[in-house]
Amino acid sequence: MQNFKWQRIVLKVGSALIAPEQNGCSSRYLLTIAQFIVRCRAQGIEVILVSSGSVAAGSHLFPEDKPRSVALKKAMAAAGQTEMMAMWDRFFDFPSAQILLTHGDLRDRERYESIRETIFTLLDHGILPIINENDTVTTDDLKVGDNDNLSAMVAGAADADALMIFSDVDGLFDKNPNLHTDAVLLPEIDEINEDIYAMAGCATSAVGTGGMKTKIEAAEKATSHGITTFILNGFKEQTFNRLLEGDNPGTIFKPYEKPMQEAIHWRTHTASEQGEVIVEGNFNQPLDENSEQLNPNEIIEVRGEFSVGDTILVRSDDGTKIAKAKANYSSCLLNFIAENESSEFSEEVQDSIGPIISDEDIAVLEKS
Repeated sequence: MQNFKWQRIVLKVGSALIAPEQNGCSSRYLLTIAQFIVRCRAQGIEVILVSSGSVAAGSHLFPEDKPRSVALKKAMAAAGQTEMMAMWDRFFDFPSAQILLTHGDLRDRERYESIRETIFTLLDHGILPIINENDTVTTDDLKVGDNDNLSAMVAGAADADALMIFSDVDGLFDKNPNLHTDAVLLPEIDEINEDIYAMAGCATSAVGTGGMKTKIEAAEKATSHGITTFILNGFKEQTFNRLLEGDNPGTIFKPYEKPMQEAIHWRTHTASEQGEVIVEGNFNQPLDENSEQLNPNEIIEVRGEFSVGDTILVRSDDGTKIAKAKANYSSCLLNFIAENESSEFSEEVQDSIGPIISDEDIAVLEKS
């Protein structure tokens, strides 16, 4: 028995729970989850809900033609989102609010801060934030792709204590339980490594877009921010009772003892790189201590197109990821300077702009 003490939690509810028959929203499983939310709030725990299922909820309103076009899926999401919000709102005697996000919103620092402010303001006024990816307008370049990782980004933005990912699985097993009768549920994970990812396999729900791998990715994002993470079976009523009793009914991932600072975590796990700067393979300077040591003569190649302020990846020519940082130069200008490092004009540009990347805007990555 564990003594869970939460002030703020994020719940991620999968599509299989929202629309198990893919025939619109169903209260079959959602009522139990709603009751859990009510009970948490009654104990003074703030709750944020990340709810998948808009496409599954709206699919019954359209022809069953397959394969479905992207435009058709977006239309399903638009219709299903209102149905899903109406379903959730029906369960509560307190107000809820809809927040639709794209990765473009989360990876932009100014918009990210705006999202944080909105969530905190809603919670301060006793309003339940219900968050989903904005499938109606998102594109391949702007989408997170699955709500497991979205829920981890939201948990980080909201400074949550715990992230609970509810799906149709009991938790993480040492092997695929659908294929192996001797598969064993792992109740506690201290560290997420390659062995843990290997256990994830590639099983997915027939309704959702994420599998066990995306849940592990989400757990890695959240735990590095100091957020305790659970993978739980949302189909079982006893799951919710055991959580409120302080028991672990699934798999719990322990948070880092020394979590990343908020800005570094955002740069590492939420901001996506818009380009890459390739440096010499023997480059091993401590960028977090003095990023000015990254000089144009150490740059081998500039990949992609990025602007000043975009996040870039610094990578060695052997493939090692060194750091993610805010670009102080556009890709065009950086290419010019790297190719003409000895010219007087390039030196003048550097003197006027400053370092290629700044110490306060960098997240050093663990070397593989």
